[in-house]
Order: sequence, then C-alpha cells, then structure tokens
Amino acid sequence: FSFTDQRLVPRPVPTAFVGLTNYSRLIDDPRFWQAIGNTVLFTVLVVPFQLSISLGTALILNTAIPLRSVFRSIAMLPLLLPTTVVVAIWAVLFRIPNGPLNAALHIFTGPDAYVDWIGSTSTAMVSIVVLSAWATFPYQMLIYLAGLQDIPADLYEAARIDGANGWQRFSNITWPGLRNVNIFLLIITTTQALKLFTQVDVLTKGGPNGATTTVVEYLYQRGYVTQQIGYGSSIAVCFFVVIAGIALLQRRLLKNEGA
Repeated sequence: FSFTDQRLVPRPVPTAFVGLTNYSRLIDDPRFWQAIGNTVLFTVLVVPFQLSISLGTALILNTAIPLRSVFRSIAMLPLLLPTTVVVAIWAVLFRIPNGPLNAALHIFTGPDAYVDWIGSTSTAMVSIVVLSAWATFPYQMLIYLAGLQDIPADLYEAARIDGANGWQRFSNITWPGLRNVNIFLLIITTTQALKLFTQVDVLTKGGPNGATTTVVEYLYQRGYVTQQIGYGSSIAVCFFVVIAGIALLQRRLLKNEGA
C-alpha cells in the first residue's frame, strides 16, 4: 500500500502504483517531522520519569512498612483501569478553569488564575507525560519488585555489618543487582512511549497547533481521517523500522548480559 495511492473508500479510479512518491512526500512533510520531534520529546521526558516513579515505589513497597499489602493494592489501581477510563479521569483533573488541579492552584495564586493544561503549547506535552507515567507505572513497578526480591538478602546484611549506609547499599548492591532489569525496562518503556496514541487522541487530537501530535496519531489522521491509506502506510513502514531496530537492540543488550 505504501507504494500506491490506495484510499480507504473505494473510488471509480483504480488504485495506481506510485513508487516512492509517498516516501518522498514524507521527507518534505513538516507535520511528519513535527510528529517525530514530539514523539522523541515525549519519550525523552516520560522514560526516566516513569522508571524513577516505578523504582521508587518498588523500593518503598519492598520494605516492611505498615499496611504494605494495602499500599501495593492502591499502587496497582492504574494498571487495572482501561486507558480510556484513565484518560477520562485526567480530563476532569485538567478541566479549566475550576478543575481539581486548577482548584489546588487557586490556593496559591488566587481564584482568577488557572492553567490550560492541555490547551497550551507550553504545558500540553508535559501534561500528557504526567498522565502517561501515572497510567502505566505499575507494570514497571512489578518488574522492579521482582528484581529487588531476587537480590540475596545476605548482601544487605553483610553491608550493614560493614557499616554501609542506605545510599551505599543502594548504589553498590541494589542498582548493580537491577542491571538486567533496567536494560529490559528501558527498552520496553521506550517502545511503549514511541507508540503513544490513546492519550493524545482522546484529550488533544494532536493539538494545540500540533504540539502533541505523535507518529501514531499522525498515521491515524492520514490513514483513516483523511483516508490516505497509501500515505499512512508509508508512515507505518517507517515506524515499523524504528520499532524493529529497538527490538534488535534489546536482543543484543540482553545477549551481552547473558540473559
């Protein structure tokens, strides 16, 4: 399809072979490059933020805190909800001018001030990042918990006897012990971030002014909204090449680690 002018709805004119025309259009399409830039920006922001939240939560839940099972159940809630439900909840939080987030902001700035969280080019992407990190962090948290419980407790006991403080135990035992887990989650989370679609499509439709348009959202707009299946297919092929490259990188890194 990427080498044709295929349309979603059948036309009287038969589908024609157009060669590399669709790929040539991609090179000269500023919206496509904007979508790539937005996708890269989202990935760069959300991956370290989400992994940090996941690891921090896993470290807390891996300790003997009171009501640990209750807190574990609460931390799992975002993973149990459909993505569309999570987005709907955050849409209420982002509501202007009197949504819960702006209501909290009014305490410090007064009743007349508010932030258009998803309607401003300066805050829309950050809002999507926060929403996405909260919606999916329990998955990474569970894997981190499994990795933490796989580290021998004897190492921590020996470190305490030697007088190591909490940071020294983390940097010399916990972090090295999670090496393979970190590699796996880095690749998986990056792949998930590159596929961002639902949050953007439900909340912003790629706006404002294309500030949150991602590759998959742009693929959807071209392939289905404007019915340009041929052009949308060329976007999908390019996207597949990127994902395949990440998958090969994952295999190489895990092989080097003996996993």
